Amino acid sequence: MPQNDNFYTLKGYSLLEHTKITSSMEDYLEMIYRLSQEDQPVRIKELAECLHVKPSSASKMTGNLRKQGLVGFEKYGTVSLTSDGKELGEYLLFRHQVLTRFLLCQPENQ
Repeated sequence: MPQNDNFYTLKGYSLLEHTKITSSMEDYLEMIYRLSQEDQPVRIKELAECLHVKPSSASKMTGNLRKQGLVGFEKYGTVSLTSDGKELGEYLLFRHQVLTRFLLCQPENQ
């Protein structure tokens, strides 16, 4: 039986994208995007509370996102999305909403 190299696991497809964004980073980015929609500054403490993590963990991950060019963040300051971060955060929230509607069998306008 010939081996078909065109099929990958979800992790395999992720590796093919040549991206350094992990699923944890996606969670943080989506939450930062959600919080920034409220037109209030996003603080590490608030981000940590929303994700149920320690502020030190949220600070470290935010630093990683800054290195990727997705957020602006100064220690003890607020977190803001770059244009790339905002675009990716918007997509992640959209993907989350689509999957939620699909899995819960809800129409789009609910």
